[in-house]
Amino acid sequence: MTPERRLADLLGSAEFARAFTIAVLTAVFGSFTIERLTSSVTLATIIAVLCGVGASVLWVRRAELSPLRLAPSSLIAFLAWALVSLVWTADRSDTAFGWMALFGFAFLAIAVGHVRDTLQTVRALGDTLRVLLVLSLAMEILSGILLDMPFGFLGIQGNLALGGPVQGLFGSRNMLGFVAVVALITFVIEWRSQSVTAPLAIPSIALATLLAFLSSSPTVIVLAVAVGVSTVALTIVRHTPRERRGVVQWVLSVLVVLALIAAFILRHAIIRLLDAGSDFSIRATLWNTILDFVSLKPIQGWGWFGPWARGEFPFTYINFLLDDRHESALNAYFDVMLQLGWAGLVLFLLLGGVAMVRSWLVASVRRSVVYAWTPLMLVTLAVDSMFESFTLEGAGWFLLVLCALRAGQSRSWRENIDAAHTGAIPTLHPER
Repeated sequence: MTPERRLADLLGSAEFARAFTIAVLTAVFGSFTIERLTSSVTLATIIAVLCGVGASVLWVRRAELSPLRLAPSSLIAFLAWALVSLVWTADRSDTAFGWMALFGFAFLAIAVGHVRDTLQTVRALGDTLRVLLVLSLAMEILSGILLDMPFGFLGIQGNLALGGPVQGLFGSRNMLGFVAVVALITFVIEWRSQSVTAPLAIPSIALATLLAFLSSSPTVIVLAVAVGVSTVALTIVRHTPRERRGVVQWVLSVLVVLALIAAFILRHAIIRLLDAGSDFSIRATLWNTILDFVSLKPIQGWGWFGPWARGEFPFTYINFLLDDRHESALNAYFDVMLQLGWAGLVLFLLLGGVAMVRSWLVASVRRSVVYAWTPLMLVTLAVDSMFESFTLEGAGWFLLVLCALRAGQSRSWRENIDAAHTGAIPTLHPER
């Protein structure tokens, strides 16, 4: 056997696919710690190398792939619009680097989505988050109890003995809360799908719940309520007879709209209940200022940067007006609107919205509980995007692209095109 053949066999093996997925998930969810312990150049190099490995794996597996189903068209449109913003951006180099980061994490999600199925992805994510959350708790114990000193280089304030807030290895309490909710969903799906045993699942769920509580993040409560309501709704749909399922779906859709309207009307009471008045006041002031700048370039925005670049207009001027140091709009939708205009926001909503509808419909007819992971993850991303811009970078963006790809693989217009060439009829089998 030639060395080339051996390399191809290695890259195409299931064992290598699992190792690659674990490496990608560790780099993506550990990106803050990697950057703080080394440098942004090191992190960029790691992501670039993983992209190269992913491209090699996809090339070796090219016979298994369909070009039409390689990536969601809504994702391609969003990436294309962000790239086109190079034409009108104030700083083309920062926009180019911001776009490459966006593309890099998206490509890793595409690679993982094609070499691992949903259950395998959930298992790999569960294993990765277990390690990162254990390390986060260990560092908080070391900083807040054993040494009683903050670890500034990791953003850990050492407040564990005071009951929080804690940050773990993720840089902020809100990011830790977001990751803890993602982990909680993943651990429960692992357990329900019988991928792991109770002696491993229960401590994992307890760990994620503990860190979510210690993060003291107001968004965790909102995320928990949203995920809980979505889980109940999905359970109702899954147990409804097929002939009445459509009616139930429409009723639930109407209830969601009414709930959103009620939440908007009662927003001040909800904010007081969550004791997040000052936090929300800061966000509201920031969003109002952003809208003033959006009105100057409503269609195309100011150009894609991702996280707010230091020294760039309009981000520096917004912070100057507010006498603050925001690194994002604290809202993914406002961030997209500021950087890519209303056109970009429509494409972003299309990317998440289409993925949500597809994944929800698939999860409602498939028996395996693992299919519920994708819509629940999309609910988490959609709700969290109202309070943070995590969905536009790093782990949040990676999860959005991965979920959009998963949804497109199970229910897409591309299936009909593929079926036309193969003679197969695309169907959704409830028993699978």
